[in-house]
Order: sequence, then C-alpha cells, then structure tokens
Amino acid sequence: MEHGRRRAEAEGLTVTFQEADAEALPFADASFDVVLSTFDVMFASDQEKAASELRRVCRPGGQIGLANWTPDGLTGQVFKTISKCLPPPGVRSPGLWGSKPHLETLFGPGVSIAAQNRNLMFRYKSAAHWVEIYRTYNGPVMEAFAKLDATAGRALEADLVALLESANLAKDGTLVAPAEYLEVVVTKKG
Repeated sequence: MEHGRRRAEAEGLTVTFQEADAEALPFADASFDVVLSTFDVMFASDQEKAASELRRVCRPGGQIGLANWTPDGLTGQVFKTISKCLPPPGVRSPGLWGSKPHLETLFGPGVSIAAQNRNLMFRYKSAAHWVEIYRTYNGPVMEAFAKLDATAGRALEADLVALLESANLAKDGTLVAPAEYLEVVVTKKG
C-alpha cells in the first residue's frame, strides 16, 4: 500500500488507502459507485462471503470490476502445480473466480455479469527469475515453498520452470508468457 500511496502522490491524486478484510468490509451498505479488485479478492477463504461483501458495499446501479486468473490459464496451472505437492488447503481454488458460471453462482440474482478473457504478458529475465520473484513476493507461492522440505522445494521449482517454459513465447532465454485472466464487470441492478 505504501507503493500505491507514493504513486498516487506522484500522480497528484487524492486517494485514501485502507487495509480491510475482504470478508468483512468496514463500509456501510451501498457506499460506492464502483468496487474494484485486481487479482486479490479471489484469494479470500470464504468466496461467498467475499462476493456478498463486494455486492453489499456497491450501490444499486453500481459496478464491481474484477480481474481474476482463469482456472485453465497459466496462473491457474501454477495453482494446480502447487496444489499437487501440498495437502488440500480446505478452501476452493482462487481460479474459480476466473469462471463466469462460478461468478454467477457467487453473486446470485439481481446482477448482470459481463466477462471477457484477456491475457497479461508475464515478462521476466527467465522462468527461473519468475520463480525467484514469486517465491519471494507472491503469497500462495511463498506459502507452498515454506511448507516444503529442500528436496520437495527443488521439485516444485523444477515443475514451475517447466510449466512456464511450456508457455514461453520468447526464444532468447527470457520469459514472455501469456497469463489468461477474466475481466469482469458485475452491475448491481437497482
């Protein structure tokens, strides 16, 4: 959030940043015209509660904008690779948020949902560099490596590098790989 504050200040924007639990947002009902989550709310433990909170704080006629990794895209495959070497976490895959039918179930009646698949291009020095960055800064990947012994950690690293290389469009040793996500606009009916 500190990076966001500095960026807003540099852009001359007045922005209030507030850390909150996606399953218990500290805002009154119908507080916002637009509610937005970019690759975040999908990681909430209780998916129904998180969707309910997004809907609750959005005013009638307002919109909820989401960018969520798809279950079959590259990041969805990363989730599946990680899950193979860890015991089941007891929560559903965050990749489910990248499926329009799942979102229709989560948000229920009284909304319309427009969704379109898009790609974000991962660009890293190499597949190994991607793993290094993600095992240092990405919650799910960090958690996976923290729970594994050294041998299992090396195996996971090799599996992730192989997965990334299988999607790599670059031919020069760098990594340029499309990561599919679902761009979603949920409109809350009046």
